Amino acid sequence: MYKLIAFKAVDYPDRCEMFIEGHRQVLESIGVKKVTSANNSWAQNPDVIVVIVESSEDGQIYGGARIHKANEISPLPMVEAIQDLDSSIREVIAKDLDAGTGEVCGLWNSRKITGLGIGAIFMVKACLALAPKIGLNSLYALFAPTTVKLGLEIGYEILSEVGNNGTFYYPKLDLIATAMKLHDVVNLPMTAEEHREPIFRIRNNRSLIIEEVYRNRQVTLEYTSFLE
Repeated sequence: MYKLIAFKAVDYPDRCEMFIEGHRQVLESIGVKKVTSANNSWAQNPDVIVVIVESSEDGQIYGGARIHKANEISPLPMVEAIQDLDSSIREVIAKDLDAGTGEVCGLWNSRKITGLGIGAIFMVKACLALAPKIGLNSLYALFAPTTVKLGLEIGYEILSEVGNNGTFYYPKLDLIATAMKLHDVVNLPMTAEEHREPIFRIRNNRSLIIEEVYRNRQVTLEYTSFLE
């Protein structure tokens, strides 16, 4: 069994360090040595929530994602990543600050759980479930080409007003990222029903056993939130 755990970054520095190391290894495995937005100051940011997949057997972290709440002090990772390519991203996100916005970022998973859907589907669902708990009404994200379809299924729309119809060469010239926005993370009107139900179940419980079938395989996760 794997554990899906949510916590504030500042409350669990050891888990944050394991997250950072695991993410670094995944990036290096695809030839990315340095990502503009991948500085580690987020671990001291009280407006960052972390979601991890942790082994019940040995406590190792096999995947993770982060939710950053936007504020006027710390730019969202997306802004740091693409502002040199299109500076208008700052103004686009600034318009949503007062209403409460943020970003899902740093999504990664170890090859040990590749194919289980834990690194993408379950991680993203957990992030959408948690976002309103920290005052977010909308969410931004950068999606790789292989995950744009998933982004659309869970309610994101392509942010066509930035970049080349929302796309950028990032984090390096032979990789493409698509900027997307989920406009209503509270009600999720654009989210496919098969995803909405488990998102609201996670949102309404601090702990539960999540059982879903992914690609004809039964996946069981023990979900725990350490958020107040």
